[in-house]
Amino acid sequence: MSSDFFVSRAVEDFNRARGREMFGRILSLLKNEKDNLLSLQEVKALLKPTSETYRGLCTVPVEKIVGSEGRYQDFNKYFLPRHNRLKGRWIRVDTAHHQQLTLPPVTLYEIGGVYFVRDGNHRVSVGKLQGVEFIDAEVISLGSRLSLKPGMTKEQLRTAVIKLEREEFFKHTRLDHLRPGLSMNFTATGRYDEIIRHINGHKYFINLSQKEEISFEQAMLSWYDTVYRPIVDLIEEQRFLKAFPGRTAADLYVWIVRHWDELKKKYGQAFPLKRAAQDYTERFGRPDKRPRRLLAGVSRFLKSLMSLGKR
Repeated sequence: MSSDFFVSRAVEDFNRARGREMFGRILSLLKNEKDNLLSLQEVKALLKPTSETYRGLCTVPVEKIVGSEGRYQDFNKYFLPRHNRLKGRWIRVDTAHHQQLTLPPVTLYEIGGVYFVRDGNHRVSVGKLQGVEFIDAEVISLGSRLSLKPGMTKEQLRTAVIKLEREEFFKHTRLDHLRPGLSMNFTATGRYDEIIRHINGHKYFINLSQKEEISFEQAMLSWYDTVYRPIVDLIEEQRFLKAFPGRTAADLYVWIVRHWDELKKKYGQAFPLKRAAQDYTERFGRPDKRPRRLLAGVSRFLKSLMSLGKR
């Protein structure tokens, strides 16, 4: 068969891939979901890899390739192309696939059992569209405490990281056993490490006036009873959380303490906690924006329909 025949098939494949991507984008808008490809940099920021190991040439399941290092905005989460400017290179790779030509291995990062493309995004995109099950790849593994699953969104990943951090915090401190019924849940990563710093800071200031150094556990319970719990009680009594939809009292505790420290530096150590909490809420609180987000989603959906009608 002539090369024109294979190119023609590749053009049809690209148009099919673009059609699927646009249809998927509309479905995502209707469901108020995101179909973004995962960014390796964002995942690394969440997971904080502990090591990097070169594994060499491997055969990798294509379904476990879930993101990209640098081209995550060019493809959706199914690696379907999002822009017509990708057409030239995509068609060349797909033409080679139809001609059964051997292509060089892609380069991947592995983290938590899934893979991110460092080089070879178009080859992965074509492979996924054509139903290829395995692909040759040079693999670099990044150490992770958390196992990931194909199909996880960034929000699901963030939730999993927060859950792991919470489990490790309570395993280390046993605060949930020492103060049964406590509530300390966060919606952002890294907060439990910040709590450890708060406790250590509290321990330091107590020890300045003690002859014998108190233990971490003693400092932790003192911090919980005299710092954390009173601030959370204030947040709940004053209903400050109404101005921060989707957040928790623990989230607001961290923000208020930071804000209070800034105000004390500016106005003196006697600046009242309650005024700091009120000031933070007035400055940074907002009403629930879910209705506005819904209207924005409908608007994007209508624009997508209009753009499809122009094609």
